[in-house]
Amino acid sequence: MATLGDIGLSAAFNIGSAFAFLIAFAILRLQPFNDRVYFPKWYLKGLRPTHGGAFVKKFVNLDLRAYLKFLQWMPDALKMPEPELIDHAGLDSAVYLRIYLMGLKIFVPIAFLAWTILVPVNWTNGTLAAAAKIANITASDIDKLSISNIPLGSQRFWAHIVMAYGFTFWTCYVLQKEYEKVANMRFHFLQAERRRPDQFTVLVRNVPPDPDESVGELVEHFFLVNHPDHYLTNQVVYNANKLASLVKKKKKLQNWRDYYQLKFSRKRTDRPLMKTGFLGLWGTKVDAIDHYTSEIEKVSREIVEEREKVANDPKSIMPASFVSFKTRWAAAVCAQTQQSRNPTLWLTDWAPEPRDVYWPNLAIPYVSLTVRRLIIGVAFFFLTFFFMIPITLVQSLASIEGIEKVVPFLKPVIEVKFIKAFIAGVLPGLALKLFLVFLPTILMIMSKFEGFISLSSLERRGAARYYLFNLVNTFLCSVIVGSALTQLKSFIHQSPNQIPRTIGVAIPQRATFFITYIMVDGWAGVAMEILRIKPLIIFHLKNFFLVKTEKDREEAMDPGSIGFNTGEPQIQLYFLLGLVYAAVTPVLLPFILVFFALAYVVFRHQVINVYNQEYESGAAFWPDVHGRIITALVISQLLLMGLLATKEAAQSTPFLIALPVLTLYFHQYCKGRYEPAFIRYPLEEAMMKDTLERAREPNLNLKSYLQSAYLHPVFKAEDDDESMEMDETEKWENESVLVPTKRSSRLNTPLASKMGSSPPSQYENDRASNL
Repeated sequence: MATLGDIGLSAAFNIGSAFAFLIAFAILRLQPFNDRVYFPKWYLKGLRPTHGGAFVKKFVNLDLRAYLKFLQWMPDALKMPEPELIDHAGLDSAVYLRIYLMGLKIFVPIAFLAWTILVPVNWTNGTLAAAAKIANITASDIDKLSISNIPLGSQRFWAHIVMAYGFTFWTCYVLQKEYEKVANMRFHFLQAERRRPDQFTVLVRNVPPDPDESVGELVEHFFLVNHPDHYLTNQVVYNANKLASLVKKKKKLQNWRDYYQLKFSRKRTDRPLMKTGFLGLWGTKVDAIDHYTSEIEKVSREIVEEREKVANDPKSIMPASFVSFKTRWAAAVCAQTQQSRNPTLWLTDWAPEPRDVYWPNLAIPYVSLTVRRLIIGVAFFFLTFFFMIPITLVQSLASIEGIEKVVPFLKPVIEVKFIKAFIAGVLPGLALKLFLVFLPTILMIMSKFEGFISLSSLERRGAARYYLFNLVNTFLCSVIVGSALTQLKSFIHQSPNQIPRTIGVAIPQRATFFITYIMVDGWAGVAMEILRIKPLIIFHLKNFFLVKTEKDREEAMDPGSIGFNTGEPQIQLYFLLGLVYAAVTPVLLPFILVFFALAYVVFRHQVINVYNQEYESGAAFWPDVHGRIITALVISQLLLMGLLATKEAAQSTPFLIALPVLTLYFHQYCKGRYEPAFIRYPLEEAMMKDTLERAREPNLNLKSYLQSAYLHPVFKAEDDDESMEMDETEKWENESVLVPTKRSSRLNTPLASKMGSSPPSQYENDRASNL
């Protein structure tokens, strides 16, 4: 168990690491040759000036005055107003930053009250000191600041109960204000946003098969019947995954050819050679440029053949289509209503924006999605619970007792005061951080297998799973298993009916582990984020070996994005820890505050200067953020109730029962009042925006704007085959213009296809003649 000295050493180590990372960043960002690493967003916007002058000045900043203000980036990151930030980076990025700000709003008053009231109440007792002598229970000086230091049945528990009510009411107040603010920001953003294809488009899935018509014809005829005044056009979904892999392969080959051409241009005496075997380790030696040129030609022929196959094979057309309407109002009506008598057919939902579409998953049959999600649900269950074993093992080994047990010959070294303090104060949190490094990648692969069709939904599902994993393994497993291991000797020498009481005493003592984890992950980890070590190295390697044009240099930049699937669950873990330990071990709260403050400044800088968000969802993730904080609040209340139950506080504990009930009622109120703004688009707002657009642009050709908006990227023009690709693009765009129906009778279709020559059905002609 970490002592106060161990925590002090851990704090010094992590503060020093964080400060070193920030100093290194402050110096590296001033160097012109790192400009595209630390300011890529401005280059992508075309607003970053190039560095001219002397040769040396293009690489090194020789202005000594700039180094005197090397921390100026911190106040600069806070200067941009939020409306300007939304215009610059999008609503998703601005609202994501509000999560950190909300953490400060919640925990600053809570920390003040906890340290003013609860810390003196806890400290002025000698319970743990007496228990250590009598019951052999391990405790540290930090534990004396926690609720564990209050004797059984004490009236002092009323202070914790009153504070629990105060913390809950304040948290709910902040949550309600933030929900209302973000909902209004979303409405304002959608109303002020420029025209986008997804505002007019819905995705129709599970289109029923028809022997007489193709999917495209069937979709057009269905919507001409059911939305006759509003339907505009549609783009069927193709299974182009193989074609996409060929295009990707061609691009990779082109990069290698460019590399060898650049190498040859620098040294024209010898043409570059390579081996054709695995990884170039063995095989026949050939001319590298000629080899890759022939391979590119071969893949280009395969691409043409695959294009023709996709165009002519009905099996390549999926029973789904992007359907566009003349107005936003019509799209909102279609996306939010049931289209067919059979609720399992003609399923409609808002189409993601074109940047947000995850094209490989569009080729997954809709009927297989349920099976896929069941498989992944079972796999995630086993991943979560079997992960407990290695996490428990790692945490047991990342301790002084564990190391001495595994490698006893190191005991003299470990017992050195400094090393012992380092192991107790740093190693447990660092071991857990390293052990979880590959988890987000695994969870994202699982989300892709489930079949979600947009990057935003993939990240949101990945975030939900990561949060649940953190809740079960990082928090619950660490508390329960860690507490049991800490008090193992006490467990062995007492009767079974005393074990719950021992766990109740030990749970607050796990705060020391979470303090070390916060400092490793939340302090040093956040500071390392701004240094961008991996993108820095990769950019300079590409810049040295591959870059030969300005476009190449732009492609070598890796601005990255916020990474909602990893960042948001990390934040939620800190909300959980802060709310759980606010009334139990308040000493943890200042470490939480440092994390939120540092992370807010760092990620605001990254959003302004670095990250280039791949999509814009209009802050659709906010209900998830709200729900997880509510979950953390309920967990904190239940754990406090359980803890007080072990403290023989029978008279005061029942007063906590109302807290979870009130919290869940508050959640239901917010869910009914604000959540519809994030899952539906009000017809009033849609009509208002349509009316304004008709007044401003009466001659807008919306069909040409939407015609190819959802054309698969592999069908669009590429630089290397521009003329051929343009012809192909026109062909695919024309594919969405439907041919006359092949049906001999169309009794249910009152209108002809807009581009076809088929007359209206005989039923319509008879009805017209009778009028």
